[in-house]
Amino acid sequence: MEATGTDEVEKIKSKFMSAWHNMKYSWVLKTKTYFSRNSPVFLLGKCYHFKTEESSDTSPNGSNYDITDEGISRNVEEFRKDFISRIWLTYREEFPQIKGSALTTDCGWGCTLRTGQMLLAQGLILHFLGRDWTWPDAFVIENSDSESWTSHTVKKLTASLEASRTGEKEFRNQSSHHKQAPGGNWGNRERRDEHFHRKIISWFGDSPLANFGLHRLTEYGNKSGKIAGDWYGPAVVAHLLRKAVEESKDPELQGITVYVAQDCTVYKSDVIDTQCSFADSEKSDAKSVIILIPVRLGGERTNMEYLEFVKGILSLEYCIGIIGGKPKQSYYFAGFQDDSLIYMDPHYCQSFVDVSVKDFPLESFHCPSPKKMSFKKMDPSCTIGLYCPNVQAFERASEEITKILKSSSKENYPLFTFVNGHSRDYDFLMSPVLEERTLFSEDENKKLKCFSTEDFVLL
Repeated sequence: MEATGTDEVEKIKSKFMSAWHNMKYSWVLKTKTYFSRNSPVFLLGKCYHFKTEESSDTSPNGSNYDITDEGISRNVEEFRKDFISRIWLTYREEFPQIKGSALTTDCGWGCTLRTGQMLLAQGLILHFLGRDWTWPDAFVIENSDSESWTSHTVKKLTASLEASRTGEKEFRNQSSHHKQAPGGNWGNRERRDEHFHRKIISWFGDSPLANFGLHRLTEYGNKSGKIAGDWYGPAVVAHLLRKAVEESKDPELQGITVYVAQDCTVYKSDVIDTQCSFADSEKSDAKSVIILIPVRLGGERTNMEYLEFVKGILSLEYCIGIIGGKPKQSYYFAGFQDDSLIYMDPHYCQSFVDVSVKDFPLESFHCPSPKKMSFKKMDPSCTIGLYCPNVQAFERASEEITKILKSSSKENYPLFTFVNGHSRDYDFLMSPVLEERTLFSEDENKKLKCFSTEDFVLL
């Protein structure tokens, strides 16, 4: 009886937390974000201009953009459609209970897991759909909901309290009242894109069976001493994502792998080994790789000298974003304009969506509006994500990023480095790369435990 009472208290507490976060963040989602017409906007490697007077601009990584010849002048609508097409993963409530806990929501503790999911989702979009893909129904979510998110939140709070007293469970989807535009007579390409769009989202579903869902990630976290409800830093999440991809049995995920940099170092031979099953790196069946690089952009505060580097990274089309945020508040950074970063916020708590049903609603997995934050407000600890479809692309990326690192570093100490060889070739007292036959190696557990504080970590 005592355990049951405790569970009920936790459920009521979760409802209050969800309602509080919705009241706190829903107005932010409805607030307009202003963009300058005089500066280019970068979103995961794509450049958008909101005016056509100028003939050229220079990207942060030194590449010249000619609006007329290169065709990079895109209007506001194209930018909005591109942004809305990115997959948005937020707090959810009323999902199946997480094993070993009474939790049915990640509200208040799962924001970094959500931003990590968004980064991985973008990597999967590049892998299966390509950077030019956009969701055909992107603008449907902006015009179909006449009710404000804030008033919707107040109604949810009232209903939640009533449900708590009666013992009823709400199982409503915020997006159930949205009507999706009819697909019409689609061709093979459109059907294929729709299949992978839904498939990618389903991999992040909030159920124990979803490959990259919250239940699976917290299960891997348990192996390193963390429990559901703990706060996760960006470096820990990078390792959890690697394990989730590594352990996935889905046949469609066998062509992709994840590598996590060690001590701000990317060992090129280790990366190639993860891509290739054979000694010959030219094999056509080499895997694509997502490279995750935990870094720190300063001491207690972010060093503004790293701004040009971050802008340079986000101007690359194979960049899949940055897991970062403010202290204790994680955001998914996907672009920038001038000295402000463009991000998606995971803190709005939405209702559980059962992604196992056919034609589940997609609207709540796409953010209707971008948000901006000054770079100087960014917490210095973050994880950078890159996607390379093959070994040759990885070699080109390492050369290009090394140039960005050198050009943006005023001192002879880059933020991270690419080095030849394997990590085992270097005489470290404790190498993070050991056999990975177990879910987490002994050494990985030691490394993850040093990341277990609630603050962002210093690598």
